[in-house]
Amino acid sequence: MVTGGRRRVPHSSHWGAFAAEVTADRLVAVHPHPDDPEPAELLASIPDALDSPARVAAPSVRRGWLEHGPGATSDRRGADPFVEVSWDEALDLVAAELTRVRAEHGNAAIFGGSYGWSSAGRFHHAKTQLGRFLNGFGGCTGQVHNYSYAAASAILPHVVGTAGPTAGEVTSWDVLEEHTGLWVMFGGTPVKNAQVEAGGVVRHDAVERLRAIHAAGTEFVLVSPLRDDAPDFLDAQWLAVRPNTDTALMLGLAHTLVVEGRHDEEFLTRYCTGWDRFRAYLLGETDGRAKSADWAARIADVPAPDIVALARRMAAHRTLISATWSLQRADHGEQPFWMAIALAAVLGQIGLPGGGFGFAYGDAASIGHRRYPFPAPALPTGPNPTDSWIPVARIVDMLLNPGGGYDFDGERRRYPDIRLVYWAGGNPFHHHQDLNRLVEGWRRPETVIVHEPWWTPTARYADIVLPATTTLERNDLGASSRDRFLLAMHQVVPPRGQARNDHDIFVDLAGRLGFRETFTEGRDELGWIRHLYARTRTAAAGQGITLPDFDTFWRDGQAEIPASGGRVLLGDFRADPVGRPLRTPSGRIELWSQTIADFGYDDCPPHPAWLEPREWLGADLATRYPLHLVSNQPRTRLHGQLDMGRVSRASKIEGREPCRMHPADAAERGIGDGDVVRVHNDRGACLAGVRLDPAVRRGVLQLSTGAWYDPLRPGVLGALDVHGNANTLTADHGTSRLGQGPSAHSALVEVEVFTGPLPPITVFEPPPLVGRSGRPANHDQEESAP
Repeated sequence: MVTGGRRRVPHSSHWGAFAAEVTADRLVAVHPHPDDPEPAELLASIPDALDSPARVAAPSVRRGWLEHGPGATSDRRGADPFVEVSWDEALDLVAAELTRVRAEHGNAAIFGGSYGWSSAGRFHHAKTQLGRFLNGFGGCTGQVHNYSYAAASAILPHVVGTAGPTAGEVTSWDVLEEHTGLWVMFGGTPVKNAQVEAGGVVRHDAVERLRAIHAAGTEFVLVSPLRDDAPDFLDAQWLAVRPNTDTALMLGLAHTLVVEGRHDEEFLTRYCTGWDRFRAYLLGETDGRAKSADWAARIADVPAPDIVALARRMAAHRTLISATWSLQRADHGEQPFWMAIALAAVLGQIGLPGGGFGFAYGDAASIGHRRYPFPAPALPTGPNPTDSWIPVARIVDMLLNPGGGYDFDGERRRYPDIRLVYWAGGNPFHHHQDLNRLVEGWRRPETVIVHEPWWTPTARYADIVLPATTTLERNDLGASSRDRFLLAMHQVVPPRGQARNDHDIFVDLAGRLGFRETFTEGRDELGWIRHLYARTRTAAAGQGITLPDFDTFWRDGQAEIPASGGRVLLGDFRADPVGRPLRTPSGRIELWSQTIADFGYDDCPPHPAWLEPREWLGADLATRYPLHLVSNQPRTRLHGQLDMGRVSRASKIEGREPCRMHPADAAERGIGDGDVVRVHNDRGACLAGVRLDPAVRRGVLQLSTGAWYDPLRPGVLGALDVHGNANTLTADHGTSRLGQGPSAHSALVEVEVFTGPLPPITVFEPPPLVGRSGRPANHDQEESAP
C-alpha cells in the first residue's frame, strides 16, 4: 500500500505479523496486524534495532588475530579492537581458515553452534543456513535439544514415548474452556512469554483464551515464587513455593490422594507401568520417608493443610496440571515434568477432556493451538557427515575438556576438540550460564567467526565478524507450525552499511570452497522462497487444504489455513491403550523406567523423586547467599533481542537491568526502591536496579535474563558486569546425566547497595575500531581523504 509517499510493507517477526511504514527507505512506524487482539509491545522497538548505533557497519577482524594469526592472542578476545576489512578479504580469511582446520583437524573440530531464534523467516533462519553450509563442507560438530526445554526433551520419551507434550502437543484451548474445572499451574501461565513465537503469529490470543476459560468457571491455583506468573484476572490462589521444590510439593499432593483413597487405582494399573514401585517410594517403604503433606511442607515452605486441601480439590474436579518450561531449567530438571505426569496419573484423568497434564501454556504464542497437518516450510540442511554433536548446553564443558567423557541419555560420549567456532543467529553470551566460565572456555578455540547485525557481546568476543542483515532488509517466508497463517515477509529497506544476508555470505563462501551449485541448487533468495512455499502448498493439498498460488500469496501478504481444535492430549491412548500404545518399552505411561534404571544414574533415578538441588534455600550455602535467583524471561525483549530498543531501555534503572525483591528482604539490607545494587555469588557479580514488589516471595531475587553482557574490564575473568546480565551468576552444569540441560534456575545470590560511581553502559556502542596501523579507524580515513 502506498499513501502520500509512504509505503506499508507486510512483514513478520518473533513478536507477530506487522506492516512496516516506510518513507524514502526510512522505517517510520510498525503497525500490528489488524486481526491481532493483543499486539506485542515489543514491536515498538524494531525501528530502534534497525538503525541502532550498535550495527556492525563492515566486515571486521580482531586486530590480534589479524596480526598474529589463529590462536596466538585468543586470551585477548573481548578486549582487542577490530580492524574493518573488505568483504573479499574477510571471505578469503574465513574460507582459508575453514580449509586449514578441516585439513589439520577434521570437520568435527568445527563447531557450528548458532543456537538462537535469529529470524521468524523460515528461509533466512541463520542456524539452518549455517547447518546447510557446513554440512555441504563436510560437516561439523552440532547440538541437540535446546536451552528452553532440554531436560524435558530427554525425559519425556522415556515416560510417554515422545517429547511432543513439551514442544506444544497439548490439549487445545477450546477443550480446556469447555471441560476444565480446576487448573493447577506449576510456574503459572506467564502471558508475557506468549507474546513471542519463533515463526511469528498473526493473533496473540493467550490472554483472550485464558479470560474465556476463567469466565467458563474454571478455578486456578498458581504455584510459583512470583505472584505475577499468572495474570490477575484469573483470581488464582497463590502458593508461594520455594524455588526448585515443585517436585516435593507434587509428591505431597500425590501422597495425600493415595492415603485418603482419592487416587484412581484402575487407571494406574491399566495405563501405567511401575505403579507398585513408585507407590512404595511415595509411601516411604523404600527409604523410610513418607512423602506426606507434612514432609512436602518442610521442603516447599507451603503449609501442610494447604497441600491437603489442594489435593482434595484436585480429586473433586476435572483437573489440569500444567508446568512451565522454566521448572526443568534447574538441578534435576527432569523430575518436575516426570512428577507432573505421575500426579496426573494418580488422579486418573490423563486423556480425558480438560484433565491430565500439559506443558508450556503461556510459554510461546502458539502453545494451546493444534499443529496443522503438514510440515511448516523449512530449508533442508542435508545430513551432517560427521555425526558429531553435544547436548546444547554443554558448550563450555566441550571447550574446556576436549576428549573428555560424559554421560547423556544412556550413552557414554566424548567431547570433540574444537578449533573453530562458527556462530550465526544467536548470542551465547546471553543464553549460556556462568559467563566467566564461558569467557574462559571461549579462549580455547583458535578462531571464532560470527555473523551479526549488531555488536552483541558474542560479536565482541569473536575474531572475524561479518555484518548480517536484519529481517527487514531481506525477503522471507514466515510460518509457525501452530499458527493459521503463512506470512509474506517483504524486504522493507535496503541493507544498512555493508550488511549482507547470511545466505549470500554462504553462497560466496561455498563458491570459494568448491560447492556453490550444491549449496544454491540454482536458486536465489526469491527462488528459494517460491520453492519452499510450493512444497508447503503441495503438502497442504495432500491434506485437502487449498493454499493460493505464490504470486497471490506474495501480493496479499498472507495465506490462511483453516482452524482446527478439539485436541485432547493422549486421548487416543486412553480410548484404546492396546491398539494405540505409547512409544515406550511397555506401551504405557512409565512411572518406573527399566531403561533409566539400567543407565545407573544417581542423579536421575528410575521413577520421579525429590532430589535436593545443589543450590536452593534449604542448602547450607544459603547462609552465605540467602536469596534464590529467578532469572526468568523478560517482558521487555525476547531473550537478549531488542535490548537496545526503547521498550527495554525504558525499563532500566540508571541504565541497569531492573531486579525485583520483597520489601522486607530489601529493608533488612538497607535497600530502597530505585537503588543500584551489586548482585553477587562465587561465580560473578553484576549491577542491577531495584524494584520493591510484594509479588515476589521472600528469599527470592528476580532478575530477568537477556541484558547484554557489559563487563567493566572486557575480556577479563571475573570482571563486574555493569549492566545486569543474570548469567554472570547462574551455574553451568547439566540437569542430570540423563538430560544434560541447563540449570540456570538453581542459583543463590546476595545483594548489597552499590556505593561507588556508576560505570557507564558501553555495550550499545561499537567496540574500538582501528586501522591496520593501530590508530583509530576514523583517523586513518581523515588522512586518506582528498
